[in-house]
Amino acid sequence: MPEDIIKQSKDFPGWYQSIVQKAELADYSEVKGCMVIRPYGYALWENLQRDMDRRIKETGHENVYFPMLIPERLLRREADHVEGFAPECAVVTHAGGAKLEEPLVVRPTSETIINVTLAKWIQSYRDLPVLINQWANIIRWEMRPRLFLRTTEFLWQEGHTAHETKQEAEEETLKMLEVYREFAEEMMAVPVATGRKSDSEKFAGAVDTYCIEALVRDGKALQAGTSHFLGQNFAKAFNVQFQSREGKLEYAWQTSWGVSSRLIGAVIMAHGDDHGLMLPPRIAPVQVAVVPIGKSAAEQEAVAKEVAKIREELGAEVRLKVDDREQYSPGWKFNDWEMRGVPLRLEIGPRDVKQDQVVLVRRDTGQKESVGRAGLKAAVHDALDAVQKALYARALEFREQNTRELDDYEKMKAALQEDRPGFVRTFWCGDAACEEKVKEDTKATIRVIPFDQPAECGKCIACGKDGKELVLFAKAY
Repeated sequence: MPEDIIKQSKDFPGWYQSIVQKAELADYSEVKGCMVIRPYGYALWENLQRDMDRRIKETGHENVYFPMLIPERLLRREADHVEGFAPECAVVTHAGGAKLEEPLVVRPTSETIINVTLAKWIQSYRDLPVLINQWANIIRWEMRPRLFLRTTEFLWQEGHTAHETKQEAEEETLKMLEVYREFAEEMMAVPVATGRKSDSEKFAGAVDTYCIEALVRDGKALQAGTSHFLGQNFAKAFNVQFQSREGKLEYAWQTSWGVSSRLIGAVIMAHGDDHGLMLPPRIAPVQVAVVPIGKSAAEQEAVAKEVAKIREELGAEVRLKVDDREQYSPGWKFNDWEMRGVPLRLEIGPRDVKQDQVVLVRRDTGQKESVGRAGLKAAVHDALDAVQKALYARALEFREQNTRELDDYEKMKAALQEDRPGFVRTFWCGDAACEEKVKEDTKATIRVIPFDQPAECGKCIACGKDGKELVLFAKAY
């Protein structure tokens, strides 16, 4: 209940962990670093996954599935990839009661095993482009796990494509980044900054990594999705070649891109408050919770008949749940659905039945409104649309209020030490040493180098030399 929830202002990480469990989204597993996704949390993931899958397919990609066990030698064929993932890899050395001749790495990502296959599939330019996507689980050994945000095992999709030209691959990389941006903003109601990662933050083995970066309510950044231009790095390591239109052998140009169940964490932290979750209607497992109210048997019967009509009227169009639990009072149910982040609550008692109305309550504002039964369907749809837009506007306003443009290093250090540090927009000379200096002094990193760059750059925030790029620094999850 709300009185038991840790306050965001007192302990945001504690609030997050408690609400994930109290709202029954996930629980800890017997395997350290892993989680059990509960029905309510998995329904949320399914809503996210279903819409993302639709968007991926609409861009011409097809779903596939590759093994989760990867021969260790494949990872070693791409040196940068191995170096980047080696500390996070889980390795199978024994199976069937015996030691394996060759260790098998549990999938940290699938570039290597997919490229071995692409080398067999691709022979000619006529075989290109290859546009595939995989929904799978991933294992990365996590030292400091946090439910949904960082766990040893998590769910995700990973797209992999191969192209005839560099230009096609670069266009694909940016196209999928835009798919992610639209998804985050349209479905999750989370505004995101888009752009390129610095070399120190990019994916191991990529030429360029692009990302969508959210700002959550404690003022920290959260990487919500990445799209990588791989160039020909993996194609050369795995001999993915094709005969060109001119009859020459050339290496394919490639991309990979992915989002994960971390998106659930982003939704929780971008919208939640001291009362619990606040879920955008388009992805909420339950969009409308109906709470019947009645003391006597006669009142309960009259209310139940009206609730049945409401269920029939709305049930096919919205995700509706009638709370008929007898062991809890109406007040307890109100608090419970509020904590679970359900966008709308409908309250109906004997007086409402007599007056041919229903009380509609919005989760985001707490606003109550009596709605006539004849106009209930329209009112519910209008309210769901209003909540979706309001959550996005609220998150956007929060980001704008917590983004500062600074050109003084000491002021930036002070800003990043505040309880709600936010984004710092500033200039960078491009030197990795300056990036590392900021990280050492503040624990903040360059989250994104925005696409929208000014005509002229100011001085580098760290060294004072001429800046080359506008960047967003922030502390991050």
